[in-house]
Amino acid sequence: MNIFVILPIIVVVLVVVAVVVLVLARRQRSGHTPERPRPQDPFATGDQDALRGDPRRLKAGDIVEIRGLSYTVRGTLRLSEGSWHWAEHLLDDAKGTQVWLSVEEDPDLVLAQWTPLEDTDPPRPGPSRLELGGRTFRSEESGSANFRSEATTGLDERGSVRYHDYESSDGTLLGFESFDGAEWEPALGEELSRYDVRVYPASE
Repeated sequence: MNIFVILPIIVVVLVVVAVVVLVLARRQRSGHTPERPRPQDPFATGDQDALRGDPRRLKAGDIVEIRGLSYTVRGTLRLSEGSWHWAEHLLDDAKGTQVWLSVEEDPDLVLAQWTPLEDTDPPRPGPSRLELGGRTFRSEESGSANFRSEATTGLDERGSVRYHDYESSDGTLLGFESFDGAEWEPALGEELSRYDVRVYPASE
């Protein structure tokens, strides 16, 4: 066979092969090539709130379980400082013991339980370090915010609050709040894991 006849045929075959390879490569990159399905956890929704309730949606009347102890939400403070927003919920148990649960996103969800500090001579915020109960607390942040009160909190419907937060080396929190210029109210706090808290919303 004449080489001048074979050469064009070879060129055409090579072009066809190149086109086929290019099309297959594009399909693979664009995801058109079918893939084997990966095993999935049926509970891996990416949202623990579906299983444990959403603390960001707490309101008066809801039940909150913290490490096995049940509390009722008596009232809520919605606080804002510029573009920053968070909530503090007043909880009490069947014995009348009251604690506060703070809920904020920083940007992850941060939960903390606060117990009012009953002390006839509590420390005052301001210094970079405070000594209390054998612990040294270091200043973390301070500022002022506006609040809106819902249900029972013992505060006016709207107002302002100054705050100053401290933390010790073992993670214990010490917070101070002054509402509408009143005396500082100290509280000891502990950060909670998402698994420490379960929410049971009240019926709508």
